[in-house]
Amino acid sequence: MDAGRKREIEEKVHAGERLDRADGEALYASDDLAWLGSLAHEVRTRKNGNQTFFNVNRHLNLTNVCSASCAYCSFQRKPGEADAYTMRIEEAVRLAKDMEPAGITELHIVNGLHPTLPWRYYPRSLRELRAALPGVALKAFTATEIHWFEKISGLTADEILDELIDAGLESLTGGGAEIFDWEVRQQIVGHETHWEDWSRIHRLAHSKGLRTPCTMLYGHVEEPRHRVDHVLRLRELQDETGGFAVFIPLRFQHDAAGDPRNRLMNQPMATGAEALKTFAVSRLLFDNVDHIKCFWVMHGLTTAQLALNFGADDLDGSVVEYKITHDADRFGTPNTMTREDLLEVIRDAGFQPVERDTRYRVIRTYDGPDPARRDIPQPIDA
Repeated sequence: MDAGRKREIEEKVHAGERLDRADGEALYASDDLAWLGSLAHEVRTRKNGNQTFFNVNRHLNLTNVCSASCAYCSFQRKPGEADAYTMRIEEAVRLAKDMEPAGITELHIVNGLHPTLPWRYYPRSLRELRAALPGVALKAFTATEIHWFEKISGLTADEILDELIDAGLESLTGGGAEIFDWEVRQQIVGHETHWEDWSRIHRLAHSKGLRTPCTMLYGHVEEPRHRVDHVLRLRELQDETGGFAVFIPLRFQHDAAGDPRNRLMNQPMATGAEALKTFAVSRLLFDNVDHIKCFWVMHGLTTAQLALNFGADDLDGSVVEYKITHDADRFGTPNTMTREDLLEVIRDAGFQPVERDTRYRVIRTYDGPDPARRDIPQPIDA
């Protein structure tokens, strides 16, 4: 990027002007990572100061049986496979109750598209989980799952969301987005939920008062222009509804064991530098969403800490056994981060930790990093 183009983008960022498609593509074409980070950090600081958000959550996958065969997924199993499972609702409640002593505030539930499980299983699961954990927010189901529920129930998404909200749903999850461009999507996605239905369902959720996350799976067969297009579609929808609480770039994971379900293994994974560039450009383009999350499970703790200087202001939560990633990577990212672990990671990166709930309401603001420690690098136990 020549000096004049850099200056033009800098002036727009400093003035708080909206960047366009050409700006986004130019940013991805730049090899000046420090410059990208400084611009993104300016926007991050303008929106959220020195705060870094997290929550104390757990993931629960009720079933890994799935009718889809997405090229990037090592989680899905077909009926009858040895390690396919579907939890009885009583089992799911027992597992959730076991998580309660950790002081969780959110239960994150994502599942396969089970070909024979009846629709009623899902609202009943939420009702039982809400009864067992009344103070825990239920963040459940992707737009892809809601679309699947339409198919198996004969109900509309409007009716489905009403019933799920009545059963305790507080937020959808952001999955199923991947990359919206059809040129890419037809190579990687094995289900029928594409931009039209994904956006329709989130628009409907927002109209009912739900605030939802949105995601992008990057680092596979897509090009930077596809990432820019993806963010701009979401930005336009956010202009319309204002319902997205956070944007989450998710790094595509290889399967370390060579599972044939993961059919993109010939694609190199995004490097740490590419991840940081993706966070920076996302923060600069997505001017109407307050938060950018680095899901540390998919990026590793070191890259996650660096991402806090490249536009990210949220590290997700304590997680524990995130099967959708850990069934793929096995690269040593820890299963569990306690509240104290997250406080240490955030402070070690030089930021002030803020514990939040699912809707980004502040639960507690913690002390920031000890100024006396900043001159001496401190190791992180992982």
